[in-house]
Amino acid sequence: MKKYSKKKKGNQVTSKSLKGHLSPLAHKRVEQCGNFIEMKTDKEKSVMKVNWGLFCENRFCPMCAWRLAQKDALKVSVLMQHLETAYNKAFIFLTLTAPNVKGENLKSEIDRYNKAFKNLVLRNEVAAVNKGYIRKLEITYNKERNDYHPHFHVIMAVNRGYFKDKTYIPQARWLDLWRDVMNCPEITQVDVRKVKNRDGKAVSEVAKYSAKDSDYNYSQSVFDVFYKALRGRQVMTFNGLFAQANKVYKAGELEQYFEPDKIKYYWLILYRWKGEKYIEEQQKRFEGQ
Repeated sequence: MKKYSKKKKGNQVTSKSLKGHLSPLAHKRVEQCGNFIEMKTDKEKSVMKVNWGLFCENRFCPMCAWRLAQKDALKVSVLMQHLETAYNKAFIFLTLTAPNVKGENLKSEIDRYNKAFKNLVLRNEVAAVNKGYIRKLEITYNKERNDYHPHFHVIMAVNRGYFKDKTYIPQARWLDLWRDVMNCPEITQVDVRKVKNRDGKAVSEVAKYSAKDSDYNYSQSVFDVFYKALRGRQVMTFNGLFAQANKVYKAGELEQYFEPDKIKYYWLILYRWKGEKYIEEQQKRFEGQ
């Protein structure tokens, strides 16, 4: 429960920052997030998995953001495996950046990124290779300069022969294209690489949090900038074959790609948050499947 304790402590900080942004009822839900968590475990208590919990699902809650990132990582990996197996696709991983901006410009800068990326994938040479993508927005905060760094992580499906045929786009060309659509010659780099064996780094970068609580909980004013920029915004988008695969995933039709859970669960343990740590509230025999 150490990881859950760490996230619950972060939740307590975030709930204070969120107080002025939420209704009393919604704020109470965040404040109480993770107060009770029921774990199922094996006989030796060596492996634990959440069976039930009181979770708020607010995107700024460190507990819920962490849990969502784990779920998204599994989904991204399964979608890639499906496109690789069913459609014989390969993948490239792009990181698209631009110079940092001040807080008052963050929201409009994200809008500029969205428009630029739309124009990027409409370019003939990119449209020719793009068979679908997952795009994730991430924002980091620089404490020394008091500015913000929005950027995109993108996994793009391409034909298996892309890396050896005439449609291949070298890194220097990606940089030129991104500079052009952003209308920003100050951009100095675009990271692009081939994804090998559903590379864990690519999956984790796309699946991880849009913002770290260690960044947005730096101060109330910093939190307010993050909240204004991200509230109601779609941070992960699916396109093409990835969009199709995501629908099939949600319908529960990609279970053949899941590793079977072979753990023999024996106990159900209910934990309750007591200010600084979780304590065991109740233990009983597990009677599920």
